[in-house]
Amino acid sequence: MFTPLAGKALRSTQLASARGNLWEGAVRSSKTISSIMVWLRYIRTGPPGALLMVGKTERTLKRNIIDVIVQMIGKKRCDYRAGAGEVIIFGRTIYVAGANDERAADKIKGLTLAGAYLDEVTTYPETFFQMLETRLSVEGAQWFGTTNPEGPNHWLKKQVLDRARLHLRRDGTIVETADPDALDVHRFSFVLDDNPSLPAAYVASLKRSHQGLFFKRYILGEWCLAEGVIYDSFDEARHVVDLVPEISRWMCVGLDYGTVNPFAALLIGIGADQRMYVASEYRHDSRLSKRQLTDAQYSVGVRRWLSQYEHRGQKGVQPSWVFVDPSAASFMTQLWADGVPGVARADNDVKDGIRSVSTAFGENILSIHRSCTGLLEELPAYVWDAKASAKGIDQPLKVDDHSVDGLRYGLHSSVNEWRHLLPKTHLEVAA
Repeated sequence: MFTPLAGKALRSTQLASARGNLWEGAVRSSKTISSIMVWLRYIRTGPPGALLMVGKTERTLKRNIIDVIVQMIGKKRCDYRAGAGEVIIFGRTIYVAGANDERAADKIKGLTLAGAYLDEVTTYPETFFQMLETRLSVEGAQWFGTTNPEGPNHWLKKQVLDRARLHLRRDGTIVETADPDALDVHRFSFVLDDNPSLPAAYVASLKRSHQGLFFKRYILGEWCLAEGVIYDSFDEARHVVDLVPEISRWMCVGLDYGTVNPFAALLIGIGADQRMYVASEYRHDSRLSKRQLTDAQYSVGVRRWLSQYEHRGQKGVQPSWVFVDPSAASFMTQLWADGVPGVARADNDVKDGIRSVSTAFGENILSIHRSCTGLLEELPAYVWDAKASAKGIDQPLKVDDHSVDGLRYGLHSSVNEWRHLLPKTHLEVAA
């Protein structure tokens, strides 16, 4: 069910007449649906020639955009051909591509394009965007893109958005520059409250689950620096417990591998109260013990830790998954050789992983047992790297981050297994 566009969303579709048109700002703010409406119109009325749709990966493009188009116009009018690198919309064949690394530009070399749709533009290398501009050579060609904000030094902000000829601002006003050097780009900036169709309970849930940096960017739509404490919603009074309740399922272990640096593993379960608990922590710091362990010794240590963990009169647990630092290939091989079940490479998307943990803290569905001293010491000191932020890169400061990395590995790699713990309104509208 799609609500008719109104307000800023409708206005943006009327203003999308430039060579480049970009919807940017908060999540769930109507920017994607507005851009899709314009793209569908362009497929039918734009100049003849090849068209292209791009996402961070082809998979994310399908999930974020193509699946939405199918819901809007039906499978007969939108036929996605997995593996063929194309989708047919209104009978028009459109190339699809992912642009998640520097090699992506090679995918579109030689194309002559009449139009393009770009999802999550800030995730593309600048080289891909530059190549795309050269490929849009059919007379009257246009591109339409969406993105969430990043840092103010991101290439898209500095090289494209700040040079746009027209800007529909967050406050709803329109600014048009007479600068002869301005780009033929129209920029549409959105905040969460620009979507009047969202239930109030869902909006409140989104605001709780996005804290600090993510609140500024994904709720307020600001292009701001990553600075300060990363998990600023963590509150010892709310999130630290002395007793772990009955656990209905031991979901996973999140494991950060270290030899010279500390080795840290966290046991995470879902309680009968429908909340997650970091119940126990295994750490070995060779700097303190003056003893480095081998992969085999670490494997023994982890297996002994799990077999001896006692919970409500029962000794020994077997989590469904053991998500291991993806750089620790030899240790994963050791665990497999030792017959440990559920061993898998952790998802190491740092920023998305931090968002998953932030959501769990913000929605108060995650608690940590007081015995997890390494994690509890690291959380308040886990901060954004100010020098990297100044260069347009969002990354944590790589100091004392071993247990927090283990937490991120565990929660982000298992996000589909605990998403149902989020408030019902959050799930209903986000689906």
